[in-house]
Amino acid sequence: MSIRADAESLRLIPIFRRCESVPLQVLAFASERQHFNRDDVIITEGKRVDAAYFILDGSASIIRAKSVIGQAEPGSLLGETAMLGNTPSTITAKAEMPLRCAKIDLALFQRVAAEYPEFGQSVLAVLSERLQLTVEELASVRGLLIQARSFSSLTV
Repeated sequence: MSIRADAESLRLIPIFRRCESVPLQVLAFASERQHFNRDDVIITEGKRVDAAYFILDGSASIIRAKSVIGQAEPGSLLGETAMLGNTPSTITAKAEMPLRCAKIDLALFQRVAAEYPEFGQSVLAVLSERLQLTVEELASVRGLLIQARSFSSLTV
């Protein structure tokens, strides 16, 4: 894939959907290509990550609390929230087959955000929206819990 194609694939990821092409091309060009073999762990639940992984080829299982909860295919970005928030990962990602990724480390992300402030602002806006939706969902669940006479009466 070309740098432009990789950049356009990055734009399909929710946190990059509002970003201009140039900073995404810089990310795509400067990211380190990494290969993982089948059953290699890309990210480990409970551990801090210093990079996000953009899947170029292959697929990975997404695991939480030792249960598979999903799949990550080409075009998926893994670990971005934990990387940006400097928090432990909430998932484990494990290669299901040989997998090729573009590794976007925190230093690269910060450098692009410093050189292209609108890039950082766009990503921050999307993350803020995500946080707002989470807060609204939690408020809704809280309301259901308050109204419920017992846990068995809850319906979502």
